[in-house]
Amino acid sequence: MKGVLLADKYFFEENALSPVEKRNPEEKAKVYYRYQEIVLTEAGVNAPKELILKIMKKVSELSKEMTFVLFDDVLTTLKVLKEQKFILGMITNLTSDMKPICRELGLEPYLDFVVTSGEVGSDKPEPTIFLAALARAGVNASEAVHVGDQYKLDVVGARGVGISPVLIDRYDLYLDTSDCPRIRNLTELAQYL
Repeated sequence: MKGVLLADKYFFEENALSPVEKRNPEEKAKVYYRYQEIVLTEAGVNAPKELILKIMKKVSELSKEMTFVLFDDVLTTLKVLKEQKFILGMITNLTSDMKPICRELGLEPYLDFVVTSGEVGSDKPEPTIFLAALARAGVNASEAVHVGDQYKLDVVGARGVGISPVLIDRYDLYLDTSDCPRIRNLTELAQYL
């Protein structure tokens, strides 16, 4: 999982420089190649180029049937927060309809809303997606907390509109971060609410 987070970090940084989907096919392929290379390297696999290209092809085929798995602390934490009457929402840079995914993962009873980049035409860290979430929650930025696992997307984005950020850093990727609360598990979140 650490490899995926590192690869996501790389991808989001590249996307911030220039939207990957708008790049020419060769530049786009380089980004996706590097993404897979980061995942494999972090897993201790030194894969030849041919294998990485095969993996990219398979990932492309499977991405239409994307599967998500929750960390063990997610549902229990959401249940506790919901019982405490917090308004809970999800902000995601995914463009697909999240309702079936949330239902399948068991998130649906706990989430009051989901904001996708596809709906609002804006990705984190841009203000638009955070402002849309505030509007759905019906709260001011000073009343909100955003929990995310990518510093530039989540912390910088939330702070940019006045939301208090909390960085969830399950794999100690951001040890030098001291400008916001940093937690390793969602059960630690309660102390910042």
